[in-house]
Amino acid sequence: MRMTVEEIERAYKSGQLPDISRNPFELPELKLHKMFYPLGFPVQVRTNSTEILAIFAELWGMFRKVFKYEPIHVDVYVMDSGSKECPPETKASHSMPYVFLIADGLNYSFANLEKNFTKVVVSKAALANKLYLRHHFLYASPLGHIVTRYATPVHAGCVALGGRGVLLCGDSGAGKSSLSYACARAGWTFVTDDMSLLLNDGSDRLATGDGTRVRLRPSAAELFPEINGLKVAPRAAGKPSIEMRTSEMSHVTTATSAAVDFVVFLKRSPEGKAELRPYQKEVARYYMRQVLYGPANSLAMQHQAIERMLTAEVLELHYSNLDDAIQRLQTLTQEGH
Repeated sequence: MRMTVEEIERAYKSGQLPDISRNPFELPELKLHKMFYPLGFPVQVRTNSTEILAIFAELWGMFRKVFKYEPIHVDVYVMDSGSKECPPETKASHSMPYVFLIADGLNYSFANLEKNFTKVVVSKAALANKLYLRHHFLYASPLGHIVTRYATPVHAGCVALGGRGVLLCGDSGAGKSSLSYACARAGWTFVTDDMSLLLNDGSDRLATGDGTRVRLRPSAAELFPEINGLKVAPRAAGKPSIEMRTSEMSHVTTATSAAVDFVVFLKRSPEGKAELRPYQKEVARYYMRQVLYGPANSLAMQHQAIERMLTAEVLELHYSNLDDAIQRLQTLTQEGH
């Protein structure tokens, strides 16, 4: 708080003038730093809080460097605040190449997609609410750069059998996670259950993902008895889920990526044998493009990545039960039809 002249005079006479070498509006110095590799991409994190580094380690510490790209830079400032109340939800806005997430005057982030840099400012109140902080700020801080500058995100699971990959696409509730995990239990290689990344500078149909965990809805216990009794993870947004680490599953083989031969859209049917049908590439193209954002040059590269992926055979799988669906996909990978 600003001192009056009289207060300064009294402090001067007592020899107790406060330190004003730093302006109260200045952000704190970032003396802590560490490199993380979310999904294999290098991210340099700087902060003034050991707790921030611990949260990044929980999120991304299990990944090792895979790609030799220029590092993404994320600076996280933790500021003092008088409130202990969890900040409000963030609101996003953008004016490319800038992306903003704003909760209030003490909790916001600013990303420059062209400079590969994000600045996050959060209060100690946000730090005390780790679920909020993870979801609204820290998880997204490197991903915004990864899914524009380096890769194209596709809302799809990915599994492989015999070196042939299958991208499992569809709306929420179509069964991407359940079928991906069921395939993994049946001996397939598990790449990801929900988000696949296509490298923007690639020349093939390689899909990369987070194979370290599987997230299933609690209702999936009817299909997979082994998840009965496992803790339901709360979510800052979206439906609660049961999260399992694949490193703790001796029966699951994982890979960081797979070459995709088939793009399969899932459609649940109330009954009947699993059936594959040809699917419209125009619909698949729109499905993949609709979530993209970023500078024009990034979007152009992402559109090219999608076109490469769509050189694979695009199919629709109608199925009523997982075992039948797995068997049909196994025939597809082994016999090509």
